[in-house]
Amino acid sequence: MAVSSSPGQPMAVQDKYIAPEKTAGVKRKRRYNWKRMLPVYLMAVPGLAYMICNNYLPMFGIVIAFKKLNFAKGIFGSPWCGLKNFEFLFRSSTAFTIVRNTVCYNVVFILLGTVIAIAVAVLLNEVRNKAASRIYQSVILLPYLMSWVVASYLFYALLASDTGMINNFILKPLGMAPVNWYSEKQYWPVILVLVNIWKGVGYQMIIYLSSIVSISPEYYEAATIDGATKWQQIRKITLPLLKPTIITLLILAVGRIFASDFGLFYQVPRNSGALYETTQTIDVYVYNALMKNSDYGMSSAASVFQSIVGFILVLTTNFIARKTNRDSALF
Repeated sequence: MAVSSSPGQPMAVQDKYIAPEKTAGVKRKRRYNWKRMLPVYLMAVPGLAYMICNNYLPMFGIVIAFKKLNFAKGIFGSPWCGLKNFEFLFRSSTAFTIVRNTVCYNVVFILLGTVIAIAVAVLLNEVRNKAASRIYQSVILLPYLMSWVVASYLFYALLASDTGMINNFILKPLGMAPVNWYSEKQYWPVILVLVNIWKGVGYQMIIYLSSIVSISPEYYEAATIDGATKWQQIRKITLPLLKPTIITLLILAVGRIFASDFGLFYQVPRNSGALYETTQTIDVYVYNALMKNSDYGMSSAASVFQSIVGFILVLTTNFIARKTNRDSALF
């Protein structure tokens, strides 16, 4: 009960009084909730520890990008060199080529990968047999779980000039001359795009499929009653409801547009020098330079450059998405 007040005192003042026993009950409830959530916090500890060790501790290496690293003196004892380590990316004779390859390949990967992943997810959603659907999902996802080393040997078995399956079982029976795939650079833009889609579409497909499955069936039932065709249901229901997922993955992909999949551009072409004009990206160039010159400051500078550009692109893309549809932005 609240303490009575004088006749002229407003009733709102009396409502502010809280009995001590109620306060103690709230404290006990909060303490109980904390104890109840403790197992969840403990389960998160390994993931947080991995994130700190894998993502945050290596950030200390940014210092190396601005130093002339001398292992005898250590990181702190090495002299500062300003932005000199960044010059190799811009003064190189192949600077335009490696930047062009990195950006153009990533743009194609984003566009084609998104379209094909959505198409595959929509098709798999139409498979009513659960066993068949699981088999298809596993088969499509399997390449993503495969190492690039294994994938490179698989494609070498297809593309080898003397023992490759394409030359011996396709071109030769057709009376066509065999192709030395690892010396002919004009074929590799198409090969790399196909290999990237083959390996990466399964991961995106799973994300889109999970979003499609979460859509209420009532939308499709109402559309069927109204006489909508399957294509109209996809265009008017599925794709609009997939928009937040598409934008989220697009923002994350744009943040990596100045980075490339090292395994794809190094392992699959087998680091063939004849193909550098169409296969060499920033990551491959930095790796080759590191192996040749052992300049760790230079390689660290390249990583810092990619991170800064990616950060700016993520902010820009998210800003555009927020202006277009606030609910679709990441932050």
